[in-house]
Formats: sequence, structure tokens, C-alpha cells
Amino acid sequence: MSAPMPLDQASTLPFWRRPITLLFMMALAMPIAFNGWSLLLNNFVKEAANFDGADIGVLHTIREIPGFLAVGVIAVIMFVREQVLGLVSLILLGVATALTGFFPAMGGILTLTMLSSIGFHYYETVNQSLQLQWLPKDRAPQMLGWLLAAGSAMTAVVYVIVILLWEPLNLTYNAVYVGAGMATTVIALLCMLLYPQFEAPHPQVKKLILRRRYWLYYALQFMAGARRQIFVVFAGFMMVEKFGFKVHEIAWLYLINLGINMAVAPVLGQIVARYGERKTLIFEYAGLALVFLAYGGLYWFSWGVALAATLYVIDHIFFGLALALKTYFQKIADPGDIAPTAAVAFTINHIAAVFLPVLLGLLWVVSPPLVFALAASMALISLALACLIPRHPEPGNETIFARLVTPAPAQ
Repeated sequence: MSAPMPLDQASTLPFWRRPITLLFMMALAMPIAFNGWSLLLNNFVKEAANFDGADIGVLHTIREIPGFLAVGVIAVIMFVREQVLGLVSLILLGVATALTGFFPAMGGILTLTMLSSIGFHYYETVNQSLQLQWLPKDRAPQMLGWLLAAGSAMTAVVYVIVILLWEPLNLTYNAVYVGAGMATTVIALLCMLLYPQFEAPHPQVKKLILRRRYWLYYALQFMAGARRQIFVVFAGFMMVEKFGFKVHEIAWLYLINLGINMAVAPVLGQIVARYGERKTLIFEYAGLALVFLAYGGLYWFSWGVALAATLYVIDHIFFGLALALKTYFQKIADPGDIAPTAAVAFTINHIAAVFLPVLLGLLWVVSPPLVFALAASMALISLALACLIPRHPEPGNETIFARLVTPAPAQ
């Protein structure tokens, strides 16, 4: 990387070397390793180490510990620029993914899961911070939607390769993990060499901060982390355990999911820009509550695989609306708070992730539908919290209560 360049001078660079292009390159790189890993995960652990619901819960608890420790990013950026840390984290994610297939036993799987998770969570923490610092507020929802679509497109490429080549070439788990991991690593290394270090106009606070006026954002992050575990850990595992999906069948499901998301993601950004964060998040959480209840119905009423696949796709679309939570924070935050609060928010988001997968894994062994019923209740709590977001959030107007407790300025 070259010497730091002020963000307002980046417009003098060729388009392919500007900050927005770097954000797109990173958005393309991360899904290759992460989604290549997650696509094969449920089948890999079932075949290689005979995991059951409790074991998969332990694995995901291990995977989420680095997310809980994401607050450590604040200490690291005292010595390393966020942009550099983000790319180094991508390299760690890629290398750990590439090695996964060489250790097909519980100890090896858990160790490499921890390493890849450190890369993934530190990257995500820094990436969110850079997005909110580099994107102008008036265009952030639309650009975040396009970044989401770009990541979905690259994930679709990974899934198409697996679908087309898994059976004809008799691919192994190891081959896919090596290919996906090394692709991410190479892209990250190229980004380190080809892009200057961009200097945002507002220096970031490099210490732990917890501001009372961000309390609603913290609460929504906590609930989002708890709720996400149901989808990430158990929705996919259900497709393998209950309905017997094979690797290429899971890939087809994911590909359909992504095709819809590539078309919908830019629209999601426009929805947030038009209707605001409050209405968007209320709609998301109400829809998720219904989806989770329907997941339970797959067990209670023996509904079929077609409905299960449909619910899985709808579930993923609703989660795309979570970009509204990012723009809500961007609107209420002091510019210098973005990096430290992104780290704190990631830790808060992962508090439940450290213990929920294990506990819910044990509950899953007893009654899978109860896991989804609990997720529906979490979505309803999130809905109640979203109702506290004002129509036009800004500093001093973070919740619908803010105007009631803040004295009016003297005339």
C-alpha cells in the first residue's frame, strides 16, 4: 500500500482505484471463502465427524467467540489502520478456509473454525466501519444495497461452480475449500498492493465507548445476534437432517436464494431510503416472526420440503433488510464514533451467540420446533424495539423518547 490519501482527494484516482471500488472488491472477496465454507459445512461435519445437533451447536459457539471479542478491534486500530486490518483479516479467513478439508475431525474442524471466524468477524467489524465512514449519508442505503448484491453475485458464482462440477468431477470437500480459500486470499493481497490507504475526514475514537443515547441501537444489535443464530445454525442444518439435502441440492437452494437477493438487494436500499429505518425494520421483524413460526409448522404439521425451501428463501430476503440498522446508526452517530461503536456493536451482537448455539443445540435434540418458536418470540421483541425508532433519526433524536426528555433550545 502507498502513503495515506485523504478521502476527498480520491476522486483524482482512476475509478478502479477509488474507495467505493475497494469496498466492492472486499464485498466480492469475503463471500468466496465464507460461503464456500458454509455451503459444505453441514454435510462435511456430518460425513467427516458424524456431528449431531448438539455438536453443531458447539461448533457455532466456537465460531461466534471471535465475534464476541470483536471489541478487540479498538485496540488493534491503535496500531494498524482499519483498511489494513480488514484486508489482513480477509487473508486469515481465506487461509483458514483453505486448510479446513485437511483436518476432518472435531478437533481440527473446531480449531480452523476459530481461526477463520477471527478473520471473518474482524473483517466484518472493520468493513462496516469503513462503509459508514466512506459512503455519504444521502447515498448510503442505495450503495449498501448494491454492495449486498455484489456479495450475493459472487456467492452465486461459488454455488454454480459447486453445482456444475461437484458430481461430474467428483469434487472433494478439500478441493472446494482450497479453491475458495485461496481465491479470497489472492484478492485481498491484490487489494493491499493496488489501493492507497484512504484517510477519512473524521479521526476515529480509539477507545471503548458506550454512549447512553445509542441504547436502542445496542438493544437491536443484541436481538439481531440472538435471532440470527437460529437461521445460521439450525435452518440450514434442518434441510440436511430433516429433509436429507445433499451438497449439490443445498447449493441449488442457496443459488435460488442468491438469484432473488441479487435482484432484490438494490431495491432493499431504495426501500430504506424511501420509507425510513423504522417502517423497514418493523416490516422485517414481523415477517421474520411469521417465517420462524412456519418453520415450527414443518415439524408440528409435517409440511413438505417445498414449503421448507420457500421459507428458507423468504427468511434470507428479510435478513437483507437489516441494512436499515446500519443506516439508522449512521444517522444518529457522531462521525468519530463509527469505528469504536462498530466494534462494540459486534460484541453486543455476539453476546447471545456465545451461549445460544450450545443451549439451543441441546433443545434441538429434544424438540426442533421449540427452537423456532423461541426465534419467533425474539423477532417480536425486535419488532417492539423497532417501534421506538423515530421517523427521522439524527443526533439528539435517536428514539421517539428523545424529544420528550431533551429541553427545547431557547428562542
